[in-house]
Amino acid sequence: MIDINLIRENPELVRENIRKKFQDKKLPLVDEIIALDIKKRELQSEGDSLRAQRNALAKSIGELMRQGKKQEAEEAKKLSKENNERINVIEVENAEIETKLKTAMMAVPNIIADDVPVGKDDSENVQGKVFLEAKEKPFEVPYHLDILEKLGGIDLDAARRTSGNGFYYLIGDVARLHSAVLTYARDFMIDKGFTYCIPPFMIRSDVVSGVMSFEEMEGMMYKIEGEDLYLIGTSEHSMIGRFMGEVLPENSLPQTLTSYSPCFRKEKGAHGIEERGIYRIHQFEKQEMIVICKPEESDGWYEKLWNYTVELFVSMGIPVRQLICCSGDLADLKYKSCDIEAWSPRQKKYFEVGSCSSLTDAQARRLGIRYKNSETGRNEYAHTLNNTVAAPPRMLIAFLENHLQADGSVFIPEVLRKYMGGKDKILPKK
Repeated sequence: MIDINLIRENPELVRENIRKKFQDKKLPLVDEIIALDIKKRELQSEGDSLRAQRNALAKSIGELMRQGKKQEAEEAKKLSKENNERINVIEVENAEIETKLKTAMMAVPNIIADDVPVGKDDSENVQGKVFLEAKEKPFEVPYHLDILEKLGGIDLDAARRTSGNGFYYLIGDVARLHSAVLTYARDFMIDKGFTYCIPPFMIRSDVVSGVMSFEEMEGMMYKIEGEDLYLIGTSEHSMIGRFMGEVLPENSLPQTLTSYSPCFRKEKGAHGIEERGIYRIHQFEKQEMIVICKPEESDGWYEKLWNYTVELFVSMGIPVRQLICCSGDLADLKYKSCDIEAWSPRQKKYFEVGSCSSLTDAQARRLGIRYKNSETGRNEYAHTLNNTVAAPPRMLIAFLENHLQADGSVFIPEVLRKYMGGKDKILPKK
């Protein structure tokens, strides 16, 4: 949610930002917000004036009664009653306008960074830096599901019987590799100075509406029937929600946190051959990084965060690239974002394995996350950022394809071996 003062003072900037995101249907919101804001302030001014008059009348009534001016006192009482009735009407009107204003404000996208490329959708995202040379294998790389089955590491049929499509059982050394990657990612971020957290895996609706747009919520979140609880789609949701309504001491910033959680997603609209296997699923696990910082620090943290993910993948010998998200591919709360994509030797192209985002103060405004500025003495909104360290289902695909050997075994890089009981490879089942 952007600052109302920006709409008051520079509505054309807000309109141009909406156009850059190809959301022209939202353009009328700017005029609607301006009109609602004017009406709200008019009502507030009238209400304040009537309350002041009511207080003055209350004092005068007593004085008039003491002076024996009964008729004048009765007239003052009548006027006071009329004021009370009008104040009640104003309060009802004001509450209705505040609800409409908040709904409209939450639909307006965050102002995007100047260096975000303008484009309609993810087909117009721009390649950034490339890390490690992407090499083709001297043999045909099977589909990841075939690799997993030959390793005896997955059971989709049983998962369909117990849970339906979009779920899986990981088994044996593959399950161990899955956990090894998460544990290594956890330790990697701790070594970077981040504090490790395990958050709640369910959150209330006021947190959900604070961390994402209505469209995202509808397409992602599972609701617990009969309760005000949602299963998290990523630990960022409950991690940012932890600071809801707080005023943080300035010396406590930046908050640098890394969190583990299972993630639950509807994955509406997922289609195509690459959706088979474990590429798009309803349940997975992830190591995340979250930063809450002062505004002047957020650009620096953005660069650090996505580079941490690159460093993690490179340390495991997986070629990756940065993909800069264009304006039309940014969720409404995002100021800027980039994907980290891993090389697929089978597809001979890159695919997404993580995403880094800066949301400036958009989430903080929705959730009321502020800090005490020592220079101004004022409470100001913090900036929030998040980034994927590792999400093993997709990372597992990249890992298997890049480290598959001609004999069907999978090579284990040195950094993971201590988490794999010293093993340097996973062998196929005979």
